[in-house]
Amino acid sequence: MTSQTYITSLERRHQDLERKISEEMRHPARDALLIAALKRKKLELKDQMTRAHGEVAH
Repeated sequence: MTSQTYITSLERRHQDLERKISEEMRHPARDALLIAALKRKKLELKDQMTRAHGEVAH
């Protein structure tokens, strides 16, 4: 997998998580623990994307 393909994959997963978080937030009986876990995963992906962008730049 090339660096750009890896970054694109991370971005797609990040967007999917954002969509899942938004969907869960709309539910009246939303699961706060699930939302927190999704947000943590989203932040992890953002960190991975930042590192990957840095590696591509070098």
